[in-house]
Amino acid sequence: MARLTTSPIFEDLRLVDADRLRRLVRMGAYEGHTGGLARGKLQANVVIVPRSFASDFHQFCIRNPKSCPLVGVNRAGSPLIPALGDIDIRTDAPQYNIYHFGELTRQRTDIIDLWRDDFAAFALGSSLTVEAALAEKGVKLRRIGCGKASPKFRTRIRTCRVGPFGGEMVVSMRPISHCDVDRVRAVTARFPHAHGSPIHVGEPTVIGIADLMAPDWGEAVKIMDGEVPVFWASSITAQVALTRAELATSITVSPGHMLITDVDARADAGAFKIY
Repeated sequence: MARLTTSPIFEDLRLVDADRLRRLVRMGAYEGHTGGLARGKLQANVVIVPRSFASDFHQFCIRNPKSCPLVGVNRAGSPLIPALGDIDIRTDAPQYNIYHFGELTRQRTDIIDLWRDDFAAFALGSSLTVEAALAEKGVKLRRIGCGKASPKFRTRIRTCRVGPFGGEMVVSMRPISHCDVDRVRAVTARFPHAHGSPIHVGEPTVIGIADLMAPDWGEAVKIMDGEVPVFWASSITAQVALTRAELATSITVSPGHMLITDVDARADAGAFKIY
């Protein structure tokens, strides 16, 4: 199907349900960020590797659950993950990153012509999932509604290496009012499949971040008076692991351009059927 070139305004999509939003993405009618969209549904990063590396990457996720909470895996050669909904992972994320030997070589709005029968696809829960839950609890997130990707940073925290996959943990940052920090911890802890509670609150240099206004991914957000930076593990950690592994070919969704699933964001992590 030909992809459309028009793009609805972000605000117009905030009340669109997950199925319709995926159809808009699939047609090419929306290619933007997904934070704040499809509230109440799990959003997921997608990592695609050749099947010969699937076992190692699967174990990398298992050993680094905070950064890479595994919520779905395709069956051999299939671009579908039925446990997450009526989803075609070749078309249903707004944007994809294509890597060759660890280098980002291009970005695409679909990967239909790149799909191979030996690809293994892994869906990793995204912290964008919990933003709606925080908003419902009265926690103000200034970025929501702007259609912008949250800032993300490399840290000095090391992941547990498996085979060729390893490297530093990546974190996302959101400014939170001092008075809301405990509430944020409590709410996000209920979403282990979306990175759970923060891994750090406060001084960024403690985890190796020198400048909050110079994120490695996403857009900088200024910390206002009365706010504190709060950091969550990010599934972009998997992207770093891919670049370190230097596979001949690998694919992820682009940061902030998540796959919208049909899974209830409040589903208990034990309810997921990974395969």
